Amino acid sequence: MPRRHLKKWLPSRQSLLENRNLSWFGPAIRRPALWQLNRRPVAGGVAVGMFAGLIPGPFQMLGAALFSVLFRVNLPVAVFTTLYTNPFTIVPLYVLAHRIGAWAMGVEAEEIHLLEFGDKAFSEWLPVLIEYVEHLGKPLLIGIPILALLLSFSSYVLVMIAWRFHICRKWARRRC
Repeated sequence: MPRRHLKKWLPSRQSLLENRNLSWFGPAIRRPALWQLNRRPVAGGVAVGMFAGLIPGPFQMLGAALFSVLFRVNLPVAVFTTLYTNPFTIVPLYVLAHRIGAWAMGVEAEEIHLLEFGDKAFSEWLPVLIEYVEHLGKPLLIGIPILALLLSFSSYVLVMIAWRFHICRKWARRRC
């Protein structure tokens, strides 16, 4: 993807450095590698974002930021990429993770039923939710990391290929 398109969509380095929520990263967030719009840092950022996107709960962007600093990949791309999981996509992704986990364990994947709270009071929702997650159990806990690694690896390879294809097309146009 061309840099100018990425620059339009991503927040500026200065705006992120001034963000008080990111200030606890300290000097680690000032590393130039976290802000480069080159092939490897961007592909790594997409891979980190795809992996962190499957982290349960509201910790996806925080996980993407931590992994970006750890692996020195593009931070804004990683955080932005976590948005592929949303209320519409998370359920199919978790169903797929459950099936992958069941396949990896060598067990038959059970049919997943929708969670129903019925006429239960709000205070009774947590026990119902815990029972539901326990029912999904080990296949889901094994399937989520496997799916995250598969998505991460495949997205890294696809971004590298797409970036290379874009550069080769650009070179070919210059020769003409």
